[in-house]
Amino acid sequence: MTSYPINPNRQERAKQKRIALICLGVVLCAGWLCGLADSPQAMAQAEPEPPINAADIQAVMNAEIASEEPPPVAEPTGIDMLSLILRGGRFMIPIGLMSLLVVTLAVERLLSLRRGKVMPRRLVRELRRLADPVESFDPPAAYQACLQHPSPTASIVGAMLMRTGQPLGEIERTATETIGREADRYASPVRWLTLAAAATPLMGLLGTVWGMIVAFHESTSLSADRSRSEQLSEGIYTALVTTLAGLAVAIPAAIFAQYLENRIAKLFHSIEQLVFDLAPGLARFDGRQRLDSDGTLIPIQYVDSPGNAITPPPPSPPPPPHATASSAGVAESGNQAKAS
Repeated sequence: MTSYPINPNRQERAKQKRIALICLGVVLCAGWLCGLADSPQAMAQAEPEPPINAADIQAVMNAEIASEEPPPVAEPTGIDMLSLILRGGRFMIPIGLMSLLVVTLAVERLLSLRRGKVMPRRLVRELRRLADPVESFDPPAAYQACLQHPSPTASIVGAMLMRTGQPLGEIERTATETIGREADRYASPVRWLTLAAAATPLMGLLGTVWGMIVAFHESTSLSADRSRSEQLSEGIYTALVTTLAGLAVAIPAAIFAQYLENRIAKLFHSIEQLVFDLAPGLARFDGRQRLDSDGTLIPIQYVDSPGNAITPPPPSPPPPPHATASSAGVAESGNQAKAS
């Protein structure tokens, strides 16, 4: 029988494997024994967990929702108009003067353009009574009524009455010119309202532009505790005060100006209608009589030579119809006799 030699390296490796298996078994046994020793104590020390109720769950959810909500934001305080106007600067002075002018003119024109003051009711009733019918219109009585009720209507009717004895077209032209002059006199203060409505917004815009220039200039040199946006926002909202004030004055001024212009046009249109209703009553005095400065009718005198004034005879009344027919027959017979 043949024997093979034993390799010493193989024997050494086998020996190491056996030693490793023995150590692993020892470790496993020690761990198992330690677990058995500790388990009774752990089980004895364990306590039952308390049950979780719905109130605890709801409290936890409310706490999470409250933590997710954003912090409250501070609301801006109201604007103090008085302090804001005072911060508008020196450009508020002309705007304030314009506002006083607008208020004064508006109140004065509203009081002056009352219908009872421009067209007194008693004067209108008296003139219409004298012109009913228009063929019996009495110029001296109308002139005295105008003197008793001074007003634009009395001035216009009086100017028309002083043209008594002239052609009707000349009388109406004089009345129209007088109406235009009186209307222009009453409308001249209203033009200042129109000027205020146009100029006051420009004053406010000038103050705003100047305020914004100052704000941007001051933003170039800021202190350490202020930001540029904060500086600009404060300067710009202060500068816009003048524009707000200008518009607050201009809008009522434009409304009052338009209202007063329409009122003037309406009142003087009524006066013009009254004058043209009275004018035909003066046609029968054309070339015959005129009104003196004291309101008396006097005959119109013509001068045929230097220092010799004559009064034209009154026009002869028209002949009756039968007299016209008889004179026509006599004239026809005379013509036949001449022809024979």
